[in-house]
Amino acid sequence: MLTITDIMTTTVQVIDRLATVADAIVQMQTHGVRSLIVDRPSPEMPYGVLTERDVVYKVFARNLEPARVIVQDIMRQPCIAVEPHMTLREAALLMSDAGIQRAPVIKDGELLGIVSVTDLVMKGYVASTVLPS
Repeated sequence: MLTITDIMTTTVQVIDRLATVADAIVQMQTHGVRSLIVDRPSPEMPYGVLTERDVVYKVFARNLEPARVIVQDIMRQPCIAVEPHMTLREAALLMSDAGIQRAPVIKDGELLGIVSVTDLVMKGYVASTVLPS
């Protein structure tokens, strides 16, 4: 059975929580991603997530200036995370219940990757047609 480890993206874009939203937008554009994982200030703290949707609804829709808004002020924290051993179905149900499109993959408090709904559908389908069940 496929697990999150089989389909997750291991290259994750991380941003400091004290960066500006303008910096976050540049990083998203540069790396062609729609979300960033917000680093935690200490190992005891949870990671956060900043998505394009957060930027649109919490900055542009309110007519705020991205260079004056700090990531931690609009990020989602704690973020909903998945674990690498979860099945695609378990992760899909968790993400669906939480109403999220992307989730960091975390094991023992460490960031391993990221998975999106698109990964679950596309990579899960392709892998299930190639890999024996």
